[in-house]
Amino acid sequence: MDYTPYSLLIDVGWISLLMVVGNLLRRKVTLFQRLLLPASITAGLLGLVFGPQVLGWINFSDQIGTYTGILIAFVFASMAYAMDLTPSVRTGARQMWSYSTGMFMGQWGLFILLGVFLFKPLFGTESWFGMMLPVGFVGGFGTAAAVGHSLEEAGAVAASSLGFTAATVGTLAAIVGGLIFANWGIRTGRASTMPGELPWDLRSGYIDNVKERPSIGKATTNPSSIEPLALHLGFVMLTVLVAYLVNGFITGILPNVSIPLFAMSFVIGLLGRALLSGLGRKDFLDKNTVNSMSGAATDYLIAFGVASIVPAAIADYWVPLLVLFVLGVVYCTFIFFVLSPEFFGEKWLERGIFSWGWATAAVATGIALLKIVDPKLKSGTLNEYGVAYVGFAPFEIGMTILAPIAVLAGLTAGLGWASLIVGVAVILVPIFTKKTPGAEKRAAAKVGG
Repeated sequence: MDYTPYSLLIDVGWISLLMVVGNLLRRKVTLFQRLLLPASITAGLLGLVFGPQVLGWINFSDQIGTYTGILIAFVFASMAYAMDLTPSVRTGARQMWSYSTGMFMGQWGLFILLGVFLFKPLFGTESWFGMMLPVGFVGGFGTAAAVGHSLEEAGAVAASSLGFTAATVGTLAAIVGGLIFANWGIRTGRASTMPGELPWDLRSGYIDNVKERPSIGKATTNPSSIEPLALHLGFVMLTVLVAYLVNGFITGILPNVSIPLFAMSFVIGLLGRALLSGLGRKDFLDKNTVNSMSGAATDYLIAFGVASIVPAAIADYWVPLLVLFVLGVVYCTFIFFVLSPEFFGEKWLERGIFSWGWATAAVATGIALLKIVDPKLKSGTLNEYGVAYVGFAPFEIGMTILAPIAVLAGLTAGLGWASLIVGVAVILVPIFTKKTPGAEKRAAAKVGG
């Protein structure tokens, strides 16, 4: 069946209905209140179960997985206009860069080497098998498609299926583990923006008292000219369009270079913000309105992302896959409980939860989990990540490009060693130079003792 504008209407209509159902379940069912499960995650899980992949009761189009790419770009374009570039954000961004780059390169390096020196001799798998863990976990479905397709063209027929399987398992691990960690953090008082005793409106997800309902933004234009929401929406969409066109231009010149649309949208958004400031119109857009639109896009992003999961069971690999996934979860759990407090200090939970979701699934999943412990995104986690991503992007883009090249050139182990060395160095240098909150705390305690 051909994809038409009405296909989009059906997809959005169904997922909107499921989000309303998710909201009602959160309001009425105690279990959902205990889990603090966002309606968007509930909608995505319901969409997965009732959609074409399982029961087939909801006739989603085969394009719902592509919506997330545009939605995440919208979120990051919005972030560029709404974020506060304060000194604390810049400091946090440095910590976020070291933490994220170390986690990312460490996961790639460690599991590439495990694939070569553990899985290949023990299970007889291909040398690139271990690479499928970071391809699916920290890479996500997009990287699984890119790397898997490149390897399949070279004869690795199972690469895409293994990558998508890893991405699916990673997403499930992210949600289950993230919910456990989030509730543990809230109930033990580690969530800096959440009260110890949760009020009813937070547990139920609905603000009953009309007088306590906050404004979601202020008008910057007179509706006789243009509706304020239309102006803000148009400005952010224009930013995403420019980012898309710039990406197309770069790809036309350098066919092997692929920059994520959300990363380019963030960069173009920062340039747009600088342009407005240079023209003396830094208040042209209302930050609260932009944040509200970004939040709405995030909800749809999460719902569509979860609903579009395509489970792929690879029978010939199920034993090594099981071992691989267990080791992957152990690695991410170590990062969460050990490195998050070291790099982020007392307010580590929000950043750790976000990074857990990203390390096991995708940035979108990290945002979903972050909203459980930081519903109004007051912790500054996304601001710090957005700034840090400018310096982190070359590593992400580089690994996506270099991974299949290294396999084809017979340099898989070499890439693994290089990645692991970079990851370990990025983590250890700020610790040994006492530039992390954890190291500073230990130094202060030593002086005080």
